[in-house]
Amino acid sequence: MSSQNPVFIPGPTNMPEEIRKAVYVPTLDHRSPAFAKIFTPAVAGVKRILRMKAGEVFILPSTGTGGWEAAISNTLSPGDTVLAARFGMFSHRWIDMCQRHGLHVQVIEAPWGQGAPVAAIEAALNNDAGHKIKAVLATHNETATGVRSDIAGIRKAMDAAGHPALFLVDGVSSVASMPFDMDGWGIDIAVTGSQKGFMLPVGLAILGVSPKALAAMQSARLPRTFFDFADQIRTNAAGGYPYTPPVGLIAGLARAVEMLEEEGMEQVFARHHRIAEGVRRAIAAWGLRPCAVTPDLCSDTVTAVVVPEGCNGTDLVQLAARKYGVAFGVGLGEVAGKVFRIGHLGMLTDVLMLAGLATAEMCMADLGWSARLGSGVAAAQDYYRDTAV
Repeated sequence: MSSQNPVFIPGPTNMPEEIRKAVYVPTLDHRSPAFAKIFTPAVAGVKRILRMKAGEVFILPSTGTGGWEAAISNTLSPGDTVLAARFGMFSHRWIDMCQRHGLHVQVIEAPWGQGAPVAAIEAALNNDAGHKIKAVLATHNETATGVRSDIAGIRKAMDAAGHPALFLVDGVSSVASMPFDMDGWGIDIAVTGSQKGFMLPVGLAILGVSPKALAAMQSARLPRTFFDFADQIRTNAAGGYPYTPPVGLIAGLARAVEMLEEEGMEQVFARHHRIAEGVRRAIAAWGLRPCAVTPDLCSDTVTAVVVPEGCNGTDLVQLAARKYGVAFGVGLGEVAGKVFRIGHLGMLTDVLMLAGLATAEMCMADLGWSARLGSGVAAAQDYYRDTAV
């Protein structure tokens, strides 16, 4: 049955049975101590995963996109200037959201396949002597191109420029899968979602908010109601919500944190890197390359595979779904048709990943592409055998 096949998209990810069961909680009173027993450990666990000590964690019924909106609407005012680089579909969408909210976005354009340009960001901050820029937006892991950016490097650039702007980071497809250090990287708001590294269904926007960002709420004038952090603060402290919360998802989040910490976060990161490296070796054996222009930019959660000249990546994705019941990701925006995407995050092992690579090879053979059946699988097998724990 195709429904039993794992998915190889960069989210939603495969869901462990333990989390599926944790989500299916019986109805309970969300204003009772019973809910607080679920909610409190979920918040504390997210703080540990984000590596933050001070500030607040907010768990909102939404997605990562809603998390972006909550981040800007609680800290900025109409007409404020924000600095952001555009180098993929998701960095583009956050920029678009800011513009729709009446913010002035100073956009730094970068080729898709590269990461956020640290030097250009530092130069823009150095040129902003009057500190008109109120926030720097950065996408840690650009899901459309399989590129990770140097978030620590951007913080160093901000510090080198002596700039007081807030630092807002999209960690939707990196948090809980790749190293992420909110305090160490000086991040003011980190945004993620439930359906990626936390292995949950879609439905939660998860934010870590620093004391500096909380203070910015006092002067922020963008309209907000459902996403108002002030309402969350008033009710979360007692284990409650300003509205009906998604109890099952929050219960699942608490269990997801337990599972991640039982494995050990360093082991989680190492597993993702190992699986991703096997994928990269398979791609090289096929005679193809990732969209990321240099190895240091390659994401450990998703790889965008550049397809051969004259081929269309969407054809492979559609064939995989129709013939083999397996899901890969299509190319988005500027790389639509030029790539197909292999997600390798969340509940995944090397054995499961080999099934995905074998399916991709069958699709390439079916489509008449030049990749030889078994070549990529063998390359990944050799790597996984040599690095098995």
